[in-house]
Amino acid sequence: MIELMILNYLADQLDVPVGMEVPESPAESFVVLEKTASGRRNHICTAVFAIKSYGPSLFEAASLNERVKNAMDGLAALPQIAACRLNSDYNYTDTQSKRYRYQAVYDITHY
Repeated sequence: MIELMILNYLADQLDVPVGMEVPESPAESFVVLEKTASGRRNHICTAVFAIKSYGPSLFEAASLNERVKNAMDGLAALPQIAACRLNSDYNYTDTQSKRYRYQAVYDITHY
C-alpha cells in the first residue's frame, strides 16, 4: 500500500511525528500525509499526495516543509517508486484550528 510505504519512509527520514491524521494531542511540529488522488494505466499506478507540515510558527512550518521536500527527493530510490515529482508547495495555515501549516503536493508513480 503506497500510503504505508510513504508514511514509513518519511517517519524514518524526519525527526518529528508523521501520521495519516492530526493527532488528538499533537506535538508542536508534526507531518500529516494524505493521498488526494490515484490512478492506474497499463499496470502502472499514480498517486497524488498532500504532505502537511505543522509548526508552532509560520517559519517553523515552512522550515519543516523544506525538510519534507528534501526527504521526498530521495523517495525514488525505493524500488517500488518510479518517479516522485513536486507539484507545488505553499502556505496552508489551518484557519479553523489556528495552526501554522505548509503543504507540499507530490505526484508519485509507483508499482
